Amino acid sequence: MSKWVAIRPSIMVKTLLMCCAMLTLAGCSGQDDLHQWVAQEKQRKGAPIPALPVIKTFETFQYNDQDRRDPFSPSTAELQQGNDNAGPRPDQNRAKEPLEMFALDSLKMVGTVGSGAGMEVLVKDPGGVIHRVHRNEYMGQSYGRVTAISEDHIDLVELVSNGNGGWMERSASIALSEK
Repeated sequence: MSKWVAIRPSIMVKTLLMCCAMLTLAGCSGQDDLHQWVAQEKQRKGAPIPALPVIKTFETFQYNDQDRRDPFSPSTAELQQGNDNAGPRPDQNRAKEPLEMFALDSLKMVGTVGSGAGMEVLVKDPGGVIHRVHRNEYMGQSYGRVTAISEDHIDLVELVSNGNGGWMERSASIALSEK
């Protein structure tokens, strides 16, 4: 019985090698079909290539305003305000009010209370807290002082730096919001 076990694996190996050789020869016989397919694909015409886009020529522009003031340099009025020590200045010794920590565009007017000279405006900050604001109080990060209150808007005057060490006044307003 031990002879039969020793002979059997060698027969199996020989049979396996013969099957592999036959499969290899069978795979090589189908190359004619492959060569025909490649030849047919080479003879086919490809899709037409689209034409190149026309390059537009741009007209040149000649700038003829060299004699005018540079829009990025300060105007003479701004230079005079910067050199004038008597111009508007923020009061640095004044205690900051609660609405001065928010940007003016983040504040919303939601209503008014009272009428006439004693009218107060209700302003909602980004956190959702509603504040009562009177005339001559401050709000916004640019030293904005409330100058007028009406039923549909608030008028302010902000102090902004003019870039030359001085300050200039800028008007601003907040309208009553719809929501």
